[in-house]
This record gives sequence, C-alpha cells and structure tokens, in this order.
Amino acid sequence: MKANSVFPFQFELFGNLYHYHYLFETLAFIIGVRVYYYLKKGLADPISDENRLWIMLGAMLGALIGSRLVAVLETPQALAHLTLSVLYQSKTIVGGLMGGLFGVEIIKKIIGVNIASGDIYVVPILVALFVGRIGCFSMGIDEPTYGTETSSFLGMDLGDGLKRHPIMLYEMFYLVLLFFLFRLIKNASLINGDRFKLFMVMYFLFRFLIEFIKPYQPLCLHLSSIHWSAIVIFIYYYKFIFRMVDSIFIKNRQHG
Repeated sequence: MKANSVFPFQFELFGNLYHYHYLFETLAFIIGVRVYYYLKKGLADPISDENRLWIMLGAMLGALIGSRLVAVLETPQALAHLTLSVLYQSKTIVGGLMGGLFGVEIIKKIIGVNIASGDIYVVPILVALFVGRIGCFSMGIDEPTYGTETSSFLGMDLGDGLKRHPIMLYEMFYLVLLFFLFRLIKNASLINGDRFKLFMVMYFLFRFLIEFIKPYQPLCLHLSSIHWSAIVIFIYYYKFIFRMVDSIFIKNRQHG
C-alpha cells in the first residue's frame, strides 16, 4: 500500500534515498539556537555567561540521557534485546525535555545558581519543536509518532493505506497556539521561571492526552512511558499548578 502514498518524503543523494527528517532535525537545532540568541540581545541576564554555558551543558547531557531512556521504555517488550545501536537511535522529545530539566537543576545545584533560568528558552523551544515536527510528519509511519486508525475527516494515509490521526499535525497546531499564548503574556507580570513552568505543564498535558490516540505499549498500569513522564512533570510542578489554579479562582471571584 505504501506505493500509493506520498509518505515518507525522501530525497535521493548519490543513488541512495534519505528522509527529510534528518534535515529538519538539524534545522530545528540551528533555528532554535538562533532564536535564543536573538531574544537574548539587549536583555540583562542575571546569570553569568559562564554559568549559562554550564546550564546549557547540563540541559544537553540531561536531554541526551532522558530522550533515550524514555524512548526505549516506550517498547518494554524490546528491552530484553536492547543494543547500543538501538539505544542511540531511540529518542523522544518528552524524555529530552524532562531529562534536560533535571540536568539543569543538578548543574545549578553544583554551581550554586538559585535563579530560575528557563523563561528565555520557551520561545526557542517552541520554534525548534515546530520545525522538528515537520520532519516527523514527513516520515509517515516510518516514525513512531503516528496515531491510531480513525473515521474522522482528519484521518490521513501516512503510508500504510489506513486513515490515521496525523498526530504531528495536531502537535504543530498546538505549538502555534502555545507560541501565541506566550506572545500574549510576554509583558505580563509573572514570577521569574513561571513561563517555563507553564510551557512544561501545557506541553506535557498535551502529550499525556494525545498519547491515548497513539498505538502505544503500556509500561505500567496501562500507561506508557510518555504518560508516566508527564505524571512526573505534574508532580514536580504541583506547587506551581496549584498556585495557578488558585489565582484563576481568585480572579473569577473578583470578576464575579
């Protein structure tokens, strides 16, 4: 059935076919870094350049470990046959974000930085995620990010002849909404660090819910490693979540 599908999108080079996904992964990193430095211009950063580099190193190392760990746990049945090659090729942005978060927190403890450092990364991460997801979408069913079968008008043939939820398109649309949300609250008087916390909670909430329309393999209690990663983030940020909920109720009572 793949012969009749446009997926996956590929290009030919020296007689070999390659996925565009790898190009978009590289573009996502380059564009995300450029957006970060553009937004950083003119800002008085309370964190020194040296400490900011250590924090970025912690984020990268944490993301490297987390992305692989969560990804291999997505297929628990394959753990008995896990190889270094499979471990290297396995990765998920959910694990990358969670690992990066804890990598940063560990590094900050070591170097003695007590200032929240994530707000400036929110928009660059959103932009990088959007660009990267174009590559994931171009892979069709060759990338394990597709959805379950659906009779909805949104269903698409991603390469196997079945109408499936185009999960990556859903996520790209959601990322655009988040981008405009953070542009909207750009000048809002929020506590330093709250923007990053809000991004993490909102993104992981989306991934938790969207996972139910993916053909996932349960890790524990009928939930996948993506579900459990989201739960870890919700627990980690529970004080922030309760504070946001309380502030919403207070505003509603005041307007009521």
